[in-house]
Amino acid sequence: MVKASTRVLRLLSLLQARREWPGDELAERLEVDIRTIRRDVDRLRELGYAIEASSGPGGGYRLGAGARTPPLLLDDDEALAVAVALGAAGTVANLQSVALRVLAKLDQLLPSRLRRRLGALAGVTVSLLDSRTAADLGVLTAIAGACRDEVELRFEYGDRQGKSTTRRVQPLRLVHTGRVWYLVAWDLDRESFRTFRVDRVAPKLTRGARFSPRELPEDVATYVSRSIAVAPYRHQARVLLHGSPEELAERVPSWIGLLESSDASGSVFVLGADSADALAALIVLAGVEFTLIEPAELVMPLQAIAARLQRGATVQRS
Repeated sequence: MVKASTRVLRLLSLLQARREWPGDELAERLEVDIRTIRRDVDRLRELGYAIEASSGPGGGYRLGAGARTPPLLLDDDEALAVAVALGAAGTVANLQSVALRVLAKLDQLLPSRLRRRLGALAGVTVSLLDSRTAADLGVLTAIAGACRDEVELRFEYGDRQGKSTTRRVQPLRLVHTGRVWYLVAWDLDRESFRTFRVDRVAPKLTRGARFSPRELPEDVATYVSRSIAVAPYRHQARVLLHGSPEELAERVPSWIGLLESSDASGSVFVLGADSADALAALIVLAGVEFTLIEPAELVMPLQAIAARLQRGATVQRS
């Protein structure tokens, strides 16, 4: 006979694994009757788990959101995934100390087999994340809450030159590129969609009125790619990258530029930079065969890079 405490933990694990369970199916899984299931559910409620019940022929149980955070059961892979994610929490400032506290608690509870696996990973891992682009945790959560609640935000925002302006926006989505967090929002004063780097938003944000979200003219990922890789720059270029759309999407980083239309000959790639030389370097950085479409002014910078590469590829013999 399974001990009551063990059975209650098994019941909790089942409730966390699926959105809703019929009572008779839970009873069958745990090899008990339906009355025992009801008693075990009551025990979990006493521990702080908000378990909702529905009556009738199709009635069952589901785990709801409670007033406080109860313990969470994780299997081996889930526990390891959480530990790895906590260790890599470097794109959000202020989160690292919180993540380390949680990681310390988790490490104390991990069985030795998982602790060895996690230790092996940590021992050979080095982070190259730039802390200067880390978003403030308070700012990030405030923006996420405003997106969820559909309320306007007012904040101070610093541009690339460090100049600060007051912005009033209707926040729509948060996008993480792997290096930087961005807010996609409707700018109320400029009457257009804008992309804001979250690490440049000042910590004091003011919530405003409710709003009905506007629809972006394109999907969020494409809009952000265009906004950060093309739109802000004085110099822009279009090149034809040779390769299949799948191959190019895998090889070319999204922050370099935007892959547009594709056909049998390749994909049109649009990108921008602060100078023609930097633009030519970005094209080379894409790392695939290409044909320049426009502008013609890029021919000389590209030829100069080709000449430098040719000279640098000569091995000096001692």
